[in-house]
Amino acid sequence: MEFSIREWLNLAVRWFHVFAGIMWVGQTYYFTWLDGQFTRREKTATTGDVPGVWMVHSGGFYSVERKTGLGVGAGQVRWFRWEALMTWVAGMILLVLVYYLGSGLIDPDVADISKTAAIAIGLGSLAAGWFVYDGVARSPLGKSQSAFAVFALIMTAAVSWGLLHVFSGRAAYIHLGAIFGTIMTTNVWLRILPAQRRMIAAAASGTAFDASVSAQAKLRSKHNTFMAVPVVFLMLSNHYPVGTYGNRYAWPVVVALVALGWGAAKLIREA
Repeated sequence: MEFSIREWLNLAVRWFHVFAGIMWVGQTYYFTWLDGQFTRREKTATTGDVPGVWMVHSGGFYSVERKTGLGVGAGQVRWFRWEALMTWVAGMILLVLVYYLGSGLIDPDVADISKTAAIAIGLGSLAAGWFVYDGVARSPLGKSQSAFAVFALIMTAAVSWGLLHVFSGRAAYIHLGAIFGTIMTTNVWLRILPAQRRMIAAAASGTAFDASVSAQAKLRSKHNTFMAVPVVFLMLSNHYPVGTYGNRYAWPVVVALVALGWGAAKLIREA
């Protein structure tokens, strides 16, 4: 009975996690794609009047325009923030259920460490991942897209190599995905949403808004779209051990597929 309850709990949380992730990633890609459309139109506009983006879906035509001011009350502005938090919370519950309370975290053939030490390393890697990423993103290095991409790939390679020498292959892959997911969620709640609150408050009061704050929030949203594709791959990798975490080339495989995921994200954003 205990095993049955735990299995159903695992299934329910996983179901919730995947569905919340679909909502989050879907709206993230939609808005970054939309922003890209307007950016391209602004570069080619001759009168300064950028037309709306026309779309057809679910039996209707839709025209979306980007506004420079707030034409409604602040309470009427739709927010998109809970999907990120729900996805992350459900993912952390799964991490605890499957690895911290289960038996898949440690492989004695990889590293003979205690489970307590392994859990501390796992949670520490999530926190460290955010602080390193955030610090570099706010530094001069973060202002260069190519330099930041190279740094991110080098760090991804180093972290994945380290995790694969501490955890089981399966746990290492999942923790790398959890690091990306933690960075994405913290981006939303600590960098993107505060900027949006300031934008709304400034627009509602008619005061000037610091454009650099908005630009930083936009950059973090862009970063999230690039991390989303590798995160999905790392989630699915658990079902394909021969080609991924169980492969003798598990480290090069994960680095190559993360880079491939970033390339796919770039194509999707610019489609």
